[in-house]
Amino acid sequence: MFHEYALQHAWLIPLLPAIAFVLIGLWLRRVPLLSAGLALAVSIAAFLLACGVGQAVIAQGITVEQPFIQRVPWVAISGLSLDMGVFIDPITAMMLVVVTLVSLMVQIYSLGYMQGDPGFGRFYAYLSLFVAAMLGLVISVNFIQLFVFWELVGLSSYLLIGYYFYKISAREAAKKAFITTRIGDFGLLLGILFLQILFGTLDFAQLGLAIPAYVQQSGTGLLTLVALLIFLGPIGKSGQFPLHVWLPDAMEGPTPVSALIHAATMVVAGVYLVARVFFLFDLLPVALQTVAWTGAITAFFAASIALTQREIKRILAYSTISQLGYMMLALGVGSVTASMFHLMTHAFFKALLFLAAGAVIHALHDQNDIFAMGGLRHKMPVTFAAMTVGVLAIAGIPPFAGFFSKDEILLAAAQASWPLYLMAVVTSGLTAFYMARLLFVVFFGPEKPDNHPHEAPLSMCIPLGVLGVLAIVGGFVPYTYHFGDWVRFGPASHSGLDWAIAGTSTALALLSIGLAWLMYGSGRVSAERLAWRFPGLYRLSYHKYYIDELYQWLNQTVVGGIGRALYWLDLYVIDGIVNGLGKLTLRLGDGLRKIQTGQVQQYGLVLFGAILLVAAWLVWIEPALMGGVLS
Repeated sequence: MFHEYALQHAWLIPLLPAIAFVLIGLWLRRVPLLSAGLALAVSIAAFLLACGVGQAVIAQGITVEQPFIQRVPWVAISGLSLDMGVFIDPITAMMLVVVTLVSLMVQIYSLGYMQGDPGFGRFYAYLSLFVAAMLGLVISVNFIQLFVFWELVGLSSYLLIGYYFYKISAREAAKKAFITTRIGDFGLLLGILFLQILFGTLDFAQLGLAIPAYVQQSGTGLLTLVALLIFLGPIGKSGQFPLHVWLPDAMEGPTPVSALIHAATMVVAGVYLVARVFFLFDLLPVALQTVAWTGAITAFFAASIALTQREIKRILAYSTISQLGYMMLALGVGSVTASMFHLMTHAFFKALLFLAAGAVIHALHDQNDIFAMGGLRHKMPVTFAAMTVGVLAIAGIPPFAGFFSKDEILLAAAQASWPLYLMAVVTSGLTAFYMARLLFVVFFGPEKPDNHPHEAPLSMCIPLGVLGVLAIVGGFVPYTYHFGDWVRFGPASHSGLDWAIAGTSTALALLSIGLAWLMYGSGRVSAERLAWRFPGLYRLSYHKYYIDELYQWLNQTVVGGIGRALYWLDLYVIDGIVNGLGKLTLRLGDGLRKIQTGQVQQYGLVLFGAILLVAAWLVWIEPALMGGVLS
């Protein structure tokens, strides 16, 4: 059976795009057709294998509590033994399908979007590396294997964000992403080292058995610190406050890259990590509360910024940060099911939104300002339909995908904490408003005379169609077939929708869309007048709460000041001592050098003088001294 073969050979899923990266990077990058063809071929094969793994998980009854594991020895030294392997459970299977499907759609889309680009082959090589790294991370059997691919994901994002390396903004954005995520990764590495010291293993299955016994015997104090250190990694990778600043700047890469980063690879890696080691967080109330409040604050914070942004991809970027906050909130209140469900549906509608935005940018010759657009629904009907579906899905309007997964999170939050629920439901209203604002400004209103839009080519429209269908049915179908019982951690907490919560969030979303229409569709409410009446709030939102400026000030003043002080200390104190000793030695040597002239007459004179001094000592001075002593 194919699903049994796929399960036994799941290691091929990340290996295939890795091979494509090597072949394209070394030999095929200058042949665009072969580069794209090979990348697409291995993506299709990886997707089919991922579907086989998903089928095997269902057919063989593989669960989170009883995963399928393969291990092979990797490193074996005294006191340390590490394996490489494959860890398959429902969460892994879902991630494999989502990552391979979205990456396949992005690669098909890129055929049209990147056509004619001089780095076409290099682009597909980087995409293949990115996908391989994420898939390797997903199937990792222990922390070390995960950390290797975790860093490879970071490297891939650096290469793709800085793809247009001849642009200063792209280079700076790539460095910003790489450096910012390193802050979180350092905490993650410390947490991994602590786990190795405490338990002598980094294997997920073994840790899942050892940690409950440790908590029962030693309490949660030290382990809470370890969990918080590990959580720093997801804070950086998944763009959680306060390490979110790299994610909007990541829009400097090509739009297909933005879709891949935001929908299925780098940013969801942090959410996946917390879900993968939920056996650790689940036993630590303080750590869970930290995850929940970090997610809730991030979700609201990013949504409030998206309200006033003008660049189409930056609006979607802050939307991603907000939705990732939703996923973290779900994990923090103990619902892995809701988090993973929303991760899946978000992958579909966020990839759809980014690719539709890319079609608009492509048609308007790299125009990004939404207020320089307008009236595109007539010239770009396919893109308009795709964007509309994506907006309705992310707004949580039934029966679109986001409705089911978002309300799972709202229900989980309501059961855990009303303050968290209120933050989440207000965020859902803000989300519906700013996404409807984007839709109305770009596709309604008068068409700008300077623009000459055209519909995207077929290679770009096909992925929009596929993702559009998934954004419509990707919530209802899994919900109907009991997604919560399949991807779960422990028993299901409820059955069926909570219509009070679902009805409240839906009504709020519809009201928000209506308000957006009044402001940006019909123009009956003046957005400019509101901004004029509340200038402080508007400036805070538009300037992203000045977080970037704060970091720049800290970097220039605090970090730079410390650097200048250390430079002065090194230059005038440390170098002063070292150089002073060196100069003293030189001067002593210079003085001694003058004694050694090499002239025989001078040496003879010195010798004769020395003999006279010794004779004088023996004849006059020593007898006088001896006489004085005897007397």
